[in-house]
Amino acid sequence: MKKYIILLLAAQLTWAQQPTKRIEFEAPESYPEGVAFDKAANVFYVSSARLGTVGKVTKEGRYSELYADKTLKSTYGLKVHPDGKRLFVCAGDANYSKFSTPDTKKKMARLLILDLKTGKKLNDIDLAGLIAGEHFPNDLAFDQAGNAYITDSYAYAVYKVDAKGTASVFSTNELLKTAGVGPNGIVYHPEGFLLAANNGKGALIKLPISNPNSGTKVKIEQFFPSADGMLLNDNSTLTLVQNGGVNKIFKIKSTDNWTNAEVSESTSVEDRFAFPSTAAISGSETWIMNANFSELTEGNNVPSKKFSLQQAVFNPVKK
Repeated sequence: MKKYIILLLAAQLTWAQQPTKRIEFEAPESYPEGVAFDKAANVFYVSSARLGTVGKVTKEGRYSELYADKTLKSTYGLKVHPDGKRLFVCAGDANYSKFSTPDTKKKMARLLILDLKTGKKLNDIDLAGLIAGEHFPNDLAFDQAGNAYITDSYAYAVYKVDAKGTASVFSTNELLKTAGVGPNGIVYHPEGFLLAANNGKGALIKLPISNPNSGTKVKIEQFFPSADGMLLNDNSTLTLVQNGGVNKIFKIKSTDNWTNAEVSESTSVEDRFAFPSTAAISGSETWIMNANFSELTEGNNVPSKKFSLQQAVFNPVKK
């Protein structure tokens, strides 16, 4: 009897430590970084830090190429526009591109706009000329007017592209600066401000739309070095993806309009996310892109063929 109980407990422990469910798909060498969900088509769109393509992944794990362009080096954050008809994609050459050249390395910064029905490019906006120096267009968010805000992790800036496609510098707030990768994930809050994650400093930065250079740091006890993608679940709840060895997803809450905040929930270490980068919501589920970048930083000679989206299951944080 005792032996049976021990075996049962061991089986339960093994089950409890299994990673959460995944959608695996085959996209050789792509190393997707960004993910967005299209409610109308019921598919995910994924970028490619290595090949510069944009792909489509079904819930069943079928991958197909939506857009490819020989001038592209890497694609990163991407989002479906509020109109549901267009996909906005950050494109650059910051780190892992297979096709990197001296002319584009840390210099390219473009915002692609794709037609979701046809997969054709509608616009290709150059952001590199807005600020001198190195560039890494990383993530983007939309406000209620349909303006896009794009983080540049090497220029320590946020750009704005209006509904007409006109690009400008939105903010170069000092709080966006750091050593290495700066502003990364970004979301728009309906109360009229942006929240951006400073990757290097592990801080959340609040940037008012009306006065972006008067930004403040959200007061929170925990720091998030290597903070990556973010989602705004509701006005008081934020999902933040952290990689850099932590490889966990957090829910952060604020009761005072993001002057102060605290971590309320997180995923488990046993979920074993593989360099999680960005997140997308499908119904009541939160899906995380496993970018597998650790393979690239370790000089893996055999690039992966398969990648995965993994569901985030949150547990309350003990206080």
